[in-house]
Amino acid sequence: MTTVSIGQRTIMMSDQGPLNPLPMLGAPPESPYKITGELPREILEGSAYGYPRNLYPYQLQDGYGRTRSARSLQTVVLENGRLRAVFLPGLGGRLWELTDKGTGKNLLYTPTSIQFANLALRNAWFAGGIEWNIGTRGHSPTTCSPLHASILTNAQGQDVLRMWEFERLREVVFQIDAWLPPDSPVLYVAIRVRNPNDTEVPMYWWTNAAVPENPASRVIAPAGSAFATSYTGDVSRVDPTNDGGADCTWPVNNARARDFFFDISTEKQPWILQADGDGDGLAMLSSQALRGRKLFVWGQGRGGRRWQEWLSPEGGAYAEIQAGLAQTQFQHLVMPGGAEWTWVEAYGNARVDPRIAHAADWSAAVDHCGRRVQALQDGGSVEAAHQAASGWADHEPQRRVGTGSGWGAVESIRRRRGRIPWPEQSGTPFETETISEDERPWLDLLEGKGFGGADTFVNGTDWEVLLEQCPHDAPALLHRAFIKHARGELDDARVLYLASLELAETAQAHRGVALADLSQGRTGEGLAQYATACSLEPESSALLAEGLTAFLGADDAQGALGLLRQTGHPATRQGRIGFLEAAALAGVGKTEEAAALLKAGLEVADLREGENPILDLWQQVCPNEEVPARYQFSMA
Repeated sequence: MTTVSIGQRTIMMSDQGPLNPLPMLGAPPESPYKITGELPREILEGSAYGYPRNLYPYQLQDGYGRTRSARSLQTVVLENGRLRAVFLPGLGGRLWELTDKGTGKNLLYTPTSIQFANLALRNAWFAGGIEWNIGTRGHSPTTCSPLHASILTNAQGQDVLRMWEFERLREVVFQIDAWLPPDSPVLYVAIRVRNPNDTEVPMYWWTNAAVPENPASRVIAPAGSAFATSYTGDVSRVDPTNDGGADCTWPVNNARARDFFFDISTEKQPWILQADGDGDGLAMLSSQALRGRKLFVWGQGRGGRRWQEWLSPEGGAYAEIQAGLAQTQFQHLVMPGGAEWTWVEAYGNARVDPRIAHAADWSAAVDHCGRRVQALQDGGSVEAAHQAASGWADHEPQRRVGTGSGWGAVESIRRRRGRIPWPEQSGTPFETETISEDERPWLDLLEGKGFGGADTFVNGTDWEVLLEQCPHDAPALLHRAFIKHARGELDDARVLYLASLELAETAQAHRGVALADLSQGRTGEGLAQYATACSLEPESSALLAEGLTAFLGADDAQGALGLLRQTGHPATRQGRIGFLEAAALAGVGKTEEAAALLKAGLEVADLREGENPILDLWQQVCPNEEVPARYQFSMA
């Protein structure tokens, strides 16, 4: 018998805080790797295609800190006699726990608290469980946001958890159906992505599973080589069992952060698993469409260990095993206009023999684990599950248990009014009732009720037409400027920003002009615009941090200090502003004052993965002193 229950769980968690008010008009936080050399053509071509100019119309989720408190989270639990799966619909639909009831082991790494950190495309991310990533390289724009969630009963009488959302970067609809048949040794998850547009979109999907890392655990996949990275920008083919003399399929053998994309034959059923000292651990298998398999490790260096502590302050180490549409995460695939892509994933405990899986003979380990995966769920069974899920994909959900954003509802209304293609939404309803104050100004614009401004953003030429039809006012001009700026039409955007400023002086318009000027080499003008923007909103830490970063990037540390004085911030503070102040002090030769700020203990809650600017600054202002462990974040 299978049960589905809706409940609450109390967990120590950092507060996400408010959205950053500034539109994301700059380049995405994670630049694409420069993929060259002796790599397969599909990787070379896919890596050169589809990387977005920016993440507009999304906003950053960077309002969190490092203080955690007890919070109640909604859970949806699927359980049969063999497995117990716990989902968090309010946090990207994360599969938080998957317990093998026969062994009592959680097959996933699940930390005791949730601490947000700057690893996702929109900044906020947290470690643990299985997450779903769509859109472009990086942790998904929806990974820390609620998804729409409902329960439906399929033709076999089984309850299915359905989660769905409208993804705004690629303008596609995705849904996740999870179910656990009676006595099934695997949890099934069916994914459907639909492109309602007439034109192709670059598509990316990776399912990332955090698994416990310990000396007794090994990761195995059916491949003799892998395409590896080491956070230096290089990608090369390696033997993962003998890379520089180390068998890197044991996560603890990796000295530094690494990615290993296994080169699995397209003729084989794709799978990857982690096996602990008893032979237990998560096995990820799927239908053929989900081709890629990857191992990620933080590494055993000081930086890797520090990141583990940063993400799991109460302790615990993990690695990740992942599955994706493409062979590597550098690639985007071409998703044609009107296309619908579906596949099924299955997760369970393959219960391998550790004497074979952990043996030095990789081929023998792969053969044995492959047989155990087949025993767990063969390709025919996975395909049968895929066919079954396709049959109920459009069935209407019967009991709503969670609400995502209202953007899908606004998009549905916009497309119907403009007779623009939109997918059948009986299975993924975007109801008008889900529209919140965030989306309300745009619904009013669609309904001809005028436009009084908005703190959120939209994209597309038809929105521009509607804004052009508004009375000549500052908010409409400003949002037209944002849309053109996001498309890279900087001259036109600048004209609209300035036209908006003629009617009303706003920090957002001055900031837009600053970005345009700096992008086009007008450094002095751009910095002056930032100064004006910050003077209009001196309480905005997001704007101040961006302005300080611009001044320091232009080697104007004196100007950065002037900006701090202008906004009236105290001389000493924590967080990113405190670090930028220390950098500015060092830039004008006040190394003792900069060193004092660092020695007082700066904690930058949104330190970016791959960054280590505090270490660099420490070595500059405290050249003869050992760098404290708290500032060791280097992943290379």
